[in-house]
Amino acid sequence: MQIAPNRVVTVTYTLTLNNGSIADQANTDHPFVFIHGIGQTLESFDSNLQGLAAGDNFQFTLQANQAYGEPTADWVIEIPRDIFRGEDVPADILQIGATLPMQDQNGNPMDGKVLSFNDDKVTMDFNHPLAGEVLHFSGTVTAVREATEEELDHGHVHGPGGHHH
Repeated sequence: MQIAPNRVVTVTYTLTLNNGSIADQANTDHPFVFIHGIGQTLESFDSNLQGLAAGDNFQFTLQANQAYGEPTADWVIEIPRDIFRGEDVPADILQIGATLPMQDQNGNPMDGKVLSFNDDKVTMDFNHPLAGEVLHFSGTVTAVREATEEELDHGHVHGPGGHHH
């Protein structure tokens, strides 16, 4: 069976950057399992896998504009330091370079990297950590199957490698 929209795809891969460092990996013990074509991956990642089948190897490069774009100053934001104070907030939570889970004004989760802080404000970078990077993927498609109606309704894979209810 070939990879096409609404099919569950299981892959192993290594993601490297131009400097040769490994940015991410999915191996046989912890493969990457997703529903193809519903926005769970980068559109360009999906398009490079389209038509492959279990057992096929892949290797492709995504330029920054095909992946997470270029970093933008608009996503570097000063936040009041008071947000990081309170009895439920660890006193040492602010560390330069630390990535902290945050929420936008609508409650959407996003990660921010602490760039600097003082008594009044914290400067955080909300650009994707791979913004500006060229991504080199190499891997193998290990399985392809039809997504169930329940998986499509829920928007995620169930069972091995996926979500368990």
